[in-house]
Amino acid sequence: MKALVYLGPNQKSWQDVPNPKIQHSTDVIVKMKATTICGTDLHILKGDVPEVEVGRVLGHEGVGIITEIGSGVTNLAVGDEVILSCVSSCGRCSNCKKGLYSHCLDPEGTPGIGWIFGYMIDGTQAEYVRVPFAENSVYKVPAGMTESEAILLSDILPTGFEIGVQYGHIEPGDVVAVIGSGPVGLSAVMTSRLYGPSKVIAVDLDNARLARAKDFGATDTVNSGDPDWKKKIIALTDGHGVDVAIEAVGIPATFTMATQIVRPGGNVANIGVHGKPVELALNELWISNVNISMGLVSTNTLEMLLKLVAEHKLPVEKFVTHTFSFDQILDAYEIFGHAAEHDTLKVLIH
Repeated sequence: MKALVYLGPNQKSWQDVPNPKIQHSTDVIVKMKATTICGTDLHILKGDVPEVEVGRVLGHEGVGIITEIGSGVTNLAVGDEVILSCVSSCGRCSNCKKGLYSHCLDPEGTPGIGWIFGYMIDGTQAEYVRVPFAENSVYKVPAGMTESEAILLSDILPTGFEIGVQYGHIEPGDVVAVIGSGPVGLSAVMTSRLYGPSKVIAVDLDNARLARAKDFGATDTVNSGDPDWKKKIIALTDGHGVDVAIEAVGIPATFTMATQIVRPGGNVANIGVHGKPVELALNELWISNVNISMGLVSTNTLEMLLKLVAEHKLPVEKFVTHTFSFDQILDAYEIFGHAAEHDTLKVLIH
């Protein structure tokens, strides 16, 4: 089969590799119908994730058809169309029983980390993939759901919702600011509306992204390149700051921005994946009773979000801006890697 293989920092190839085989009784083999690219894949390709071995098949998002099942799989069948969760979880350990699938204690990689596709085991940017713990790690696609809708449920929609919206403890009437209008930030913008905030402020340097944020549910936008960006955000509140600040970029400057605009008693929810330490002004924040949260998505809300997408309550098809065939995957990486130049959100590779 063909797969996108990591060959070392800044090196990748769409090449022939052996077909995956059932290794454990809880495995299934899936023939991929569609996959996509995540910012994490770009980090791996830059060499930022040294745990990833040369020869690893990349990718952790996908939709496909089950072609083979392990002897212990009873609730899935050959021919089922399924969404692959980016997190693999046994469903039995103490963390999984609490819904903390992201820290499954029985993975095939590092114990305590549920993200293994394209990291510790071969991933989804391939014609076929082996899915461990299948009954707790795939979700059947409802009739009529498109690939563009289904692919968003693998990772970015649950990530924005769980780590941004839920960890941010948004309540009806809150003023929410989402810093970063990339795919995950826009997922937080869209799903924050489920909790009835009075305002959702999208913050970004790119006016094109800000214009798009309006389509995803933002009520207001602020360009963070404006010298008065902070005053403009505060003016959209009662003068004391936002109730919830969601950071969805992953650099020190944007994390600091989030802590500067949150009101006393408010919440800062960090979604962004940070590659270096950030400075935390505890000497200023401690007296304001500010709560700060962060985390790796568990996808324990995937089934609920799946129902909302199936009923068109969340118009996620807007996320896919470019489509490619599998043999154009290198072109897809080029477009996704230069997103600002091409006005790219998510690419669908199918």
